Formats: sequence, C-alpha cells, structure tokens
Amino acid sequence: MTSTASTPGTAGTPGTAAAPRTFAQKALERASGESGLAPGRIVDAYPDLYMSHTASWRCIRTLERMGADRLYDPDRVAMVMDHISPAMNAKTAADHRLCREFADRMGIKNFFDVNAGIAHIVLMENGLVRPGQFIIGTDSHSTIYGALGAFGTGVGFSEITAAWVTGKLWVKVPESVRIEIDGELPVGSYAKDVMLKLIGDLGADGLTYCSAEFTGSYVTSRSVSERMTFCNLAMEMGAKNAYVAPDATTLAYLHDEAGVPADGYEVLLPDEGAVYRDVVRLDGSALTPQIAVPHTVDNVVGVAEVSGTRLDQVFIGSCANAKYDDLAIAAEVLAGHKVARGVRLVVTPASSAVMAKASATGVLATLIEAGAMITNAGCGACAGNGGAMADGEATLSTANRNFQGRMGSYESRIYLGSPATAAASAITGVITDPAEVLAQAPRSAAAGSAGPGRPEGAAS
Repeated sequence: MTSTASTPGTAGTPGTAAAPRTFAQKALERASGESGLAPGRIVDAYPDLYMSHTASWRCIRTLERMGADRLYDPDRVAMVMDHISPAMNAKTAADHRLCREFADRMGIKNFFDVNAGIAHIVLMENGLVRPGQFIIGTDSHSTIYGALGAFGTGVGFSEITAAWVTGKLWVKVPESVRIEIDGELPVGSYAKDVMLKLIGDLGADGLTYCSAEFTGSYVTSRSVSERMTFCNLAMEMGAKNAYVAPDATTLAYLHDEAGVPADGYEVLLPDEGAVYRDVVRLDGSALTPQIAVPHTVDNVVGVAEVSGTRLDQVFIGSCANAKYDDLAIAAEVLAGHKVARGVRLVVTPASSAVMAKASATGVLATLIEAGAMITNAGCGACAGNGGAMADGEATLSTANRNFQGRMGSYESRIYLGSPATAAASAITGVITDPAEVLAQAPRSAAAGSAGPGRPEGAAS
C-alpha cells in the first residue's frame, strides 16, 4: 500500500508546491495521467474497471453495430447478471446466454452469473474494487465504491461500450463537498437514517455532479458496510461520486474479506487545505429514525410523523441495505416476534456470500422463524423483479428509491427506511419506530454483533 500527498513539483509550475487537492482531483489525475486538474476541467480518463449488469446485452449489441471485435483490456471488464436473476422469461434467458457466450469468447474472467448477487457487493467482496481506482458502471449507485476509497460513478451503456473498445472516456473533474458527521446515534437510528436525513435536507439535486467526501467521528467509527450505505445513497443527492478515506477498517476489509494484497492498491487522501464548494455538518446524536415517503427519496420526515401508516409488504434488500450487517440488524429486531398477519416480509440478501454467512450465524433462521420469505441473492424487488404491489398497497423498503411504479402498480406507495425500521414495521403491520420494539426484549444472540448504536462490523 502506498499513500499519496502533494509534494513539490507534482502539479503546477515545476519545482513549486502543488496546490492542495481533493480526493476527486487526485483520483482523476491518476486515471488521466495529467496533473494540476481543477474542478470543471474535462479529461480523458482510463477506468480501472468497467462494470455492466444484467443489461450487458445492450453493450454487446452496440459493440456489434460498431463492428468492433476486440476489447481494450478484457481484465478490466466485469459483468454481473444481477437485476433479473434467475431469468423470468425467454427474452431474459436469451440475454443472459448472450452475455455468457460473449464473456467466454472475449476471455472475460470477471463474469458473475445469476447466482452471485448484486454487482456492487459482489465486486467488492471479490477484491475488484480497491482504493484509488477509477471505476465506471452501468448503475447509478456505482458511487458505493467510495466506501473503499475508490472513485466510482454511473454511466450509460454506450459509454461502457466505448470504454470496452478505447479503454477511456471523458470526464469532468467535479467540485467537492465535505460532509462531516459527528456524534453517536441514539438507539433505533442507523446509517440509513443519517443518509435519509441528509437527502431530505439537501434535496435530490443538492450535490449534483459533486464529489461527496464523508468524514467526522461518526463516519470514521463505522464499518465498511455502513460506509457502503453512505456512498450508495449519496447518488440520491445527485453526487458524481462519493468517498470515505481509507483507514484501518478499510484495510482490514480489503485484506481479510476481499483478499487484496497490501501492495495491491494506492490510497489517495485529500490534502489539508483542499478547497470544497461546501461543508455540510450533521449532529448524529440528535438524529431520530427517518423515512422517505412517496414518491421521491428527498421527501423525508421523521418516522414519528407517519407512525401507524398501514403496510401490506416490507422489503429488506438492495445494494443500500442487504449486506450481512443489515440482515443481522433486522434479525435482532425480529427475534422473538412474528410478522403481522396480512404483511408480506421479503428478504433478498445482497450476495451469495451474505446468504451463506447469514445462514451460518443463525440470522436467516431468525428471519424465517419470524415469518420472512428469503429469496435468492440479487437486486430482487428493488429492480422490479418480484415483490410487486397491487393498486392501493404500500411497502416499506430498505432500497434506495421509492419512485412511483417502481414496485408494481402506479397506484401503490413505497416508503424507505432502515432495516431496523423495516423489521419493526413488519412486526406491527404499520410504520413503527424500531426503538419501541428494541425496548421490549433483550438483544438476541442470533442476530450477530450489530446491535443498536453499535458499529456494524465488516461487511462480507
């Protein structure tokens, strides 16, 4: 591992000290080979990884229309069949087969089939996401890679196809916003509540094309799992990318969970004195559980304001909140309880590895005993693959979006909350503050180590 900081002669006039730089400036200087990049500058950058999900078939068809028959670097290509897994009809099955055959023909070794899980989590578990990298993906929530100190951003299918062939794409250096979160959260509040509060306060366009740098005593005390939640949901404020500075927690995940060697990455840290467009501060100790109400993610209120709202379904899943620690939190709340009559509780683990760990620790057993239906790992209901609602129904979801019609009928409603809020609400059948349920019974050993107000531990 190496760490970089500004040194004389690295930018600007030779022999002079470089101006202090943000993480985004450093990451794009590394990816482009240029120096002295200021926000607003457009450069050709070479991504370390190009991720495409189930709809990789669109990239393949575009490549065929281009007449290209070679890839710039097959080892930089990662394909994950996550959005519709397994295939739900003949068309999807054919698309999956096209992707498998293409990967075999082109020598793409980083191909993950329908059994693997959600692309973002799978790539991080398998050591393909590393500090300092520049990563593009056909999913807007590619900002999640910042949890490991990488510059991750979502792009379109045509841009991925172009990168397949040329190895590069143009990118504008973003302005940076520093988000400082301090204080320990009260019982019942979690990382998802922090992000919903920020999204509600700043709005869906509050960080448009900005690099969101998360810091503060709360952030540095959090697990990689929680940092994934921060960086994933930053996109819902319009962020171009998100970032948490790598530290001992990051390195432990990389080495112990993802199998990345200590010399296999370059840590890029923002310089002291770097210029930020804004600094946003949040006092976590005053935070109450939050919820996004229909039909936008930034329509956020305290759970108390909608407490008692009747639910037909609860969904615990998505790249925002289906990691092992998220399932453990839900199991802790559900332990000793049953899902309310008339409520469907759907749990979709983020990856097969998450599923295996939850099975081994008893978390899955706790969820099933409470009445949950466990589905195969993948995007599931978040991507409209199962868990659909009828007219007039309501779901409380741990996903990252609640747009109208995203989970079935346009006459249905989606609320967004934390895994704890989702689990508590599944028990009562109405939107419920998880602190009320947690106060009723002692913590269950089957739920793992992620209790309320405690760090969640490294994700896997």
